[in-house]
This record gives sequence, structure tokens and C-alpha cells, in this order.
Amino acid sequence: MSRFRPTRREVPGLNTASLPDLIFTVLFFFMIVTHIRETQLKVEYRTPHGTELTKLTRKSATVYIYIGRPMGEAGSSGGPATCIQLNDKLATVADVAEFVARERAAMSPSDARDMTVSIKADRDVPMGIIQDVTRALRAAHVQRVLFSAEESGKH
Repeated sequence: MSRFRPTRREVPGLNTASLPDLIFTVLFFFMIVTHIRETQLKVEYRTPHGTELTKLTRKSATVYIYIGRPMGEAGSSGGPATCIQLNDKLATVADVAEFVARERAAMSPSDARDMTVSIKADRDVPMGIIQDVTRALRAAHVQRVLFSAEESGKH
């Protein structure tokens, strides 16, 4: 009668040579498809409707100004009915020129030369505030000002 001796078998080591390639591929995929929102909105706005619209091409050279009611307020609660938001803080028309200068200084030279300011204003904002902001932008030597809107067919 022969006895079976238990043999010690080892599990071969796991080859991890391709693991960094896989990790970096997944990382690059998520970096490309993820859109990071830089600004937390503090004003509510409903963009007006338009018919002759074009898409924004160079978003890296675009600065956004939001104009609307403060978040969570109905506009008639005694607070300001209309606010201007520059990046993450509420501001006044007097702050627009300084904001544009700071943003232009932070851009690359080619983006600073092609800088575009996109105004995202509520459809019920008084036109006087829009005109005050555009005058401040003109004083800050902004060449391109766009007004955001949505297509008339989309409600």
C-alpha cells in the first residue's frame, strides 16, 4: 500500500507589470469625460429664448457672469431683487472691471487676447442692469461679449 504524501504546491505570483498601464488608462478616461463645475451658483436664472444661436467654441477663454435673483429668495422678501455673481461670490457692477482684469491675468496670453465674457442673465432682469454690466465690460476693454440663451423650441 502506498501512501499519498501531500505535496506543497505554491500559487504562482501575480504578474502586476501591466497594472500601472491599466490604472493610467482608466484615470485618463475619467479625466477626459468628467466635467468639473468650477462655480457654485448663488443666483437663479432662466435664460431667454432665441432663434439665431451659435455654440461657444473656446471655453478656456470664456469668463461667465451670472445675473439673477439670489438663490432661495422670491425677490420680494426685502432683499435685493437682482444680484450679479462673479465666480463664487456676489458682486456689484463696480466689481466687474476688477474681476475681468484678474481673470485675464490668470489666462494664457493667447486666451487673454481672445477672452470672451458670457453673460448668463435671467430673462426678467431689468435691461438697465445688463447695460451697466456691458458698460463696465467695455471700460475693461472686453472685445467679445456673449449673451446666453436657449433655442426657442426647447421649453
